[in-house]
Amino acid sequence: MIEVNRQGEVWVFAEQSEGVLNEVSLELLGKGRELADKLSVELASVLGGSDVGGLADELVAYGADKVYVADDKLLAEYQSKSYEKMLCELIGRHKPQIVLYGATVIGRDLAPRVASAMKAGLTADCTDLQIGDYEIGRGKEVHKDLLLQIRPAFGGNIIATIVNYDRWPQMATVREGVMALPGRNGKAKGQVISEKVKISVEDLSLEILERHREQKKVNLKSSRVIVAGGAGVGSKDNFRLIWDLANCLGGAPGASRAAVDLGYIDHDHQVGQTGTTVRPALYIAVGISGAIQHCAGMSESAKIVAINDDPEAPIFGVAHYGIVGDMNEVVPRLIKAIKSKA
Repeated sequence: MIEVNRQGEVWVFAEQSEGVLNEVSLELLGKGRELADKLSVELASVLGGSDVGGLADELVAYGADKVYVADDKLLAEYQSKSYEKMLCELIGRHKPQIVLYGATVIGRDLAPRVASAMKAGLTADCTDLQIGDYEIGRGKEVHKDLLLQIRPAFGGNIIATIVNYDRWPQMATVREGVMALPGRNGKAKGQVISEKVKISVEDLSLEILERHREQKKVNLKSSRVIVAGGAGVGSKDNFRLIWDLANCLGGAPGASRAAVDLGYIDHDHQVGQTGTTVRPALYIAVGISGAIQHCAGMSESAKIVAINDDPEAPIFGVAHYGIVGDMNEVVPRLIKAIKSKA
């Protein structure tokens, strides 16, 4: 644990693989900028790897005032112990007050290891981050300008706000797509600081012989139109209509967790709290009831159209337009109408 440093920087761990930054790191720089400005401190990013110095300029372009670069051949591939050691050493050296990670496979492995080593708190899978005050008991001690770590709890039935007021740095992981990607400013100026860290071959518990990476079948985050089906679609055969509607709109097929669990479509297409968070220009929800876990992943869509045969379905509460009817009648009519205008 490091001492509470209220002038400490806001940090974003910059996740990269094979010289390519994970987009969630750039998304976090946008939120980190808000937090740092609120606290009147600098926003920094920590970049580890081998021959990755060229990525520092990209982090500056997305808002970082500083980029701490730990460039070492032993950091060429992510391994738990070496990256934990690197980050703990830099945290101890510079004493940030906030450290943010993407809730990726790497982030979910690294963040708890660092939190345990630093004896600091960590909140996983946050959906929002704010700066605010926390009062211990009524009229008692007030802690100013803490990181309010907001996330769904109890299966998404409540929204919890979690604070770490006495064990710093305050740390959180955030799922991909939850924070909006900031604009890129190629003229932005920032400091790139080279950092030496003490890492040895003994810190590498694995020897990587080969890498095989399977690409996702769909990129929901980049799709401007998403047609998503839920359990109400009824069957895997009926789900073909979701694909057909998505294809004629030039969009991507999505799904609720219920549809994925029923085997209608694979997990890469899942939208929601345990899937992908999306912000398309148009989101069409077909046969989706509108559970809070699903809405958490699509409620920021520019336009939401709901198709459901239950007029009381919660999805109509977040939709801009609603169609009450049997999807087996409504969707084919939509497809016919769209194709007739083509």
